[in-house]
Amino acid sequence: MVTKKESLCFFVDFSDQNNKRIVLALQSGLKSEILWALNALTVLSFKEKDDLRRDTTPLAKVPGLLDALLQVIDDWRDIAMPKDHTKPPRVRTLGVNTTLSGFGHENVEKVYSDTTTPSDDQTKTADSTVTKKRSAGFLFDEEGLFNVDDEGRTEKQQCAVAASNIIRNFSFMPENETVMVQHRHCLETVFQCLEDQNTEDDELITNMLETLVNLAPVLDLRIFSSSKPSFIKITEKRAVQAIMGMLASSIRVWHCAAAELIGRLIINPDNEPFLLPAIPQIYKRLVDLLSVPAVDAQAAAISALYNVAEVNMDFRLKLASERWAVDRLLKVVKTPHPVPEVCRKASMIVESLVSEPQNRMHLLVHENTFAEILTSEGKYSDTFARILYELTARPSNKVTAGQAIWGNIN
Repeated sequence: MVTKKESLCFFVDFSDQNNKRIVLALQSGLKSEILWALNALTVLSFKEKDDLRRDTTPLAKVPGLLDALLQVIDDWRDIAMPKDHTKPPRVRTLGVNTTLSGFGHENVEKVYSDTTTPSDDQTKTADSTVTKKRSAGFLFDEEGLFNVDDEGRTEKQQCAVAASNIIRNFSFMPENETVMVQHRHCLETVFQCLEDQNTEDDELITNMLETLVNLAPVLDLRIFSSSKPSFIKITEKRAVQAIMGMLASSIRVWHCAAAELIGRLIINPDNEPFLLPAIPQIYKRLVDLLSVPAVDAQAAAISALYNVAEVNMDFRLKLASERWAVDRLLKVVKTPHPVPEVCRKASMIVESLVSEPQNRMHLLVHENTFAEILTSEGKYSDTFARILYELTARPSNKVTAGQAIWGNIN
């Protein structure tokens, strides 16, 4: 009789062997092997929470697996781009130790030279032997390497997209977070894909961006200046610029995710120095998103504004000095939102602005609006009561309040 413990040990051993085979398949360059590995990983990455996998190694920790997936993305993410498109040269290493790498046209002549029509003498010799040499053409069927034509390159790029989806699935698992944020090659690949947003597959970019959003709470940008081996030479400045490029994108999913990413990154004090130079652009874009009718864009912008305002005084001063920016925040509070938390955070942003003495003069012009919300919005009455108290009830503000409401009484 097989006990439960013995059955589980057998499953763990089988799983480890299967993981090793998956890594080898990804490194093989063979079409059928890579497709099998990607399909298997897509299923496994969705099932990591199953009870049967509790005692197994998290997929991101499988030796060589993350590197193999990243190599597929690095080498094939833009291989189907038009030939007249100029990009910086990049060394492709996947399958480089094979006769036919499948990455380009360098071996086409050699391949098809094996399939040329043989002479009569060669035919007789071949017929007289027991073992016949197989034509190199078999490499281009379903079981061999990818074609070297446009169709083959498109298939390779789709493999890169599938690999990016698996990386994204990995990032949802807490067990994988630590491995991924400490894996410099992983982060460099992700940020390089974001840099090339105008020439990459949209699904690949979305997967990479969602991966970053998931990892952001534990991500430290200082890894790009660490002693860990670098593959793509991404710096902290380039990483922030890539994020800003996504924030400026016209694609709603991208700029919403970028806003959420910034809000999660800046709560780490170690990341703040790298984001500070971009604060003016971040401020302007986030406030712009408040006027977008889409509720998800407003939610992402408010969430980011809330976190940035909490940690950066210059941001609070800039936000309060722009009357139109405060007006948009108040409009979010007054307009019913499907997610009440968004309105609550918007009101708390205004409260954080009032906490700065330099901002009180700017915010007094909104006193009537604050009073209106106090009397009409019961959910946020406490918050706006505190705001009005900060503006008018403190001794240092009495003269200022009188001047703002009644004019100069002297």
